[in-house]
Amino acid sequence: YLLCASGDFVKMYSPPTEETLRVMGGHADLVTGIQLNPHNHMQLYSSSLDGTIKLWDFMDGIPIKTFTVGSKLLALYALASSEDSVFVVIPKSGERDTFQLVSVKLTKAAGQDLEAKEVSVVLDRVDASPKSIAFGREGEYVASVKEVDLQVYFFKQKQLNRFSVSAVKTKSGNNQFTCIACHPTEDCIATGHADGKIRVWRNFYHKKEYTYSTLHWHHDTVMDLAFSMEGTSLLSGGVESVLVLWHNQSDCQKDFLPRLGSPIEYISMASDGTLCCTLHTDNRITIINSNLRFAKSIQGLIKSADVKTGLVVDPRTKALVLNGEPGHLQFYCLQSDQQLFSLDIVQRQYIHQAGLNQADLVKVAFSAQGKWLATVEEREEVTDPELQLKLWFYDEETQSFKLNTRINMPHEDQITDMCFRDMDELEDDSLILVTTGRDCVFKVWVMVEDTDPEAQQSVSWSCDFVGSYHNYQATNCCFSEDGSLLAVSFEETVTVWDSVTWDLKCTFCHPPGKIRNICFGRLTCSKYLIGASDDGFLCCWNLLSCALEWSAHLNVLVLQPDPLSEHIAAVSWLSKESSLFVFKPNEPRPIYIQRNLCREKIQLAAFVPRDEPETIGSEKYLWLRRSQLFFLTDTQELMTLSTKSLQERLTPASKQLAVEESLPVTPFSLLLGKHRRQQSQEDIDLGKLFVRNKREQDSPAVKELLHTPAHVLPSASFLCPIFINSLLISKENKSAEEVADEVEMESEKTEDDSDEERDVTEMEQEDTSPLELLGETTCKLSKSQEKELRKIRKMDYSWISAF
Repeated sequence: YLLCASGDFVKMYSPPTEETLRVMGGHADLVTGIQLNPHNHMQLYSSSLDGTIKLWDFMDGIPIKTFTVGSKLLALYALASSEDSVFVVIPKSGERDTFQLVSVKLTKAAGQDLEAKEVSVVLDRVDASPKSIAFGREGEYVASVKEVDLQVYFFKQKQLNRFSVSAVKTKSGNNQFTCIACHPTEDCIATGHADGKIRVWRNFYHKKEYTYSTLHWHHDTVMDLAFSMEGTSLLSGGVESVLVLWHNQSDCQKDFLPRLGSPIEYISMASDGTLCCTLHTDNRITIINSNLRFAKSIQGLIKSADVKTGLVVDPRTKALVLNGEPGHLQFYCLQSDQQLFSLDIVQRQYIHQAGLNQADLVKVAFSAQGKWLATVEEREEVTDPELQLKLWFYDEETQSFKLNTRINMPHEDQITDMCFRDMDELEDDSLILVTTGRDCVFKVWVMVEDTDPEAQQSVSWSCDFVGSYHNYQATNCCFSEDGSLLAVSFEETVTVWDSVTWDLKCTFCHPPGKIRNICFGRLTCSKYLIGASDDGFLCCWNLLSCALEWSAHLNVLVLQPDPLSEHIAAVSWLSKESSLFVFKPNEPRPIYIQRNLCREKIQLAAFVPRDEPETIGSEKYLWLRRSQLFFLTDTQELMTLSTKSLQERLTPASKQLAVEESLPVTPFSLLLGKHRRQQSQEDIDLGKLFVRNKREQDSPAVKELLHTPAHVLPSASFLCPIFINSLLISKENKSAEEVADEVEMESEKTEDDSDEERDVTEMEQEDTSPLELLGETTCKLSKSQEKELRKIRKMDYSWISAF
């Protein structure tokens, strides 16, 4: 298993399948460290900024004990030589930005929540990074680096040795320490430095007679180091996205694993030495074999420099789509917390160097069914910015997007917004794309047939209409639900256009603020248009009366309508806190208010439709029944509102099902529960009355099979017939006449295959009658009546023609 800290949780992955097996939650703040219990490898310690250390049984995902230390815990270390204590890094009281390494004694008292107040200082003035402290072989010493100082503390001798390197930045580089690792079997310490050098220290028992050798390959900061389990090799990583394997700490013997995608932040070795994993700055874990071969990759939500595309939902996969790697779109699955795939939009090599103006992805939009994708890429230049509008078509054969049309400089200045008209995509004439730009115009793009005989596709996109309003900059655009109206904001004014004739219908404004967001109401509120201005007003206009319906003084940063209901979510920023307001346009009063939603500034939001409407008990959360609301903060943390408790969210659905049915959590019981749930759902969909068979429910054979321990069960050949017979549904109240009819019908079956087929066809036609579609039940004939009808059909009535 692979265990990692992720926000407030600890996640457990399966390296062969990359699947998230378990999510353990219980900390109230960021998890800063995890360590296996050296005395029980089925248990795990975790530390958090909430000041607690938790001991987990990670196979079951349950906390065993919680130790409250009190101070913020910034790093965690556990040693086999320390049976009842762990080491943590905490802030030094009374001094700002000063930290110390302390030993915390974990009491063995009874109870789950315990106080851990017995704390002893080991090292003072250490760095807060977990990579800056390492423990030597068998826990005999601890080494710490900070800035240009290395200090080594020997536990038995209670001796502290300090070593320093030159603090002066010379042509040879910057000597500042960045990370440290200790050899598992020898007295050897490896340190990484900001100039890319690695120093291997020996004989550090003596303050003056110490020695070190230098390894140098990295051209920039060494971000982490790790020794192999035997200590025969050293792994290093940095901004080059290359994992370097140094054999025997020699500069002459080294191997490389290049092109890992992004800078390496952390390196961790498996306890058996067969695997190592690297954590990258783009929120990705790479699993690597011991022979330095790439094995697996677990990709989470990529943290990009700036999310310019916004949060967009892919209609096909229900995945969140936003900026990923430079020049790429990432499709992020919310259910599995993993990236589905990445689409290269810019299709240029990205150069990792500060100060370069390179093309980046700034806008993205999907058509209603996800058949078309529009992207805008931009390279900022002071005098002449480069713009490209690309239209991508989804290819069913390759299951990916293919470039259809590339338009250079679609606007003379930056594109501020774009949207598709949400109508039936089966008719290409109805598909329209609108873009707005700082060049004071909006443009309408439509599909046309490609007349070029050498063209690979039959259609392409071209500009059909250009609109403007008093030479104001166009900032936002959106279509009404039926696609008949287009709203375009020009600074302080919102204009409404007919999407067929492109005539200007009406204008709205709320001076002096400029319009920041606009959206149409949906379903029963489709006659309203909502706008938020940068001077702190939220306005609702009635499209029928062309008048202001209501306005509210609210500094709205994000305005997001739910595509499946009338609800609209507005996120405000006031007094350094984000608040959420959910409302319907026809009611000025919000139906839900969540103040102090988070301390970070929420930049983006998106409603993601649920696969099935959720059953919600609380009335105030009914607006979350059909869709789920997600937020992205300025620190690129993805958050959501949930109606379930933490325990319900972290318990897998299959386990919940088994618990509800009071069955043990075995693969067979989960399969049986899933089958029952699917069968029940099918019966409900068909409009039938589902009657659970009592014999199946109370079958002693099923109970015996599921509840008896496996080591005392008889052989499968003995149990199989009993189990199969117990699942058979007996036919009750069967009369002797029906039994005789069944026997006779079986004998007639081989003779009348054609009649049988005709009967089945007629029965299918009867099943799809309008009465049944309206929910009315039809009377069914008994088997004896069906038999009489068959006999009547077979009788020869040709003698009637003689008359």
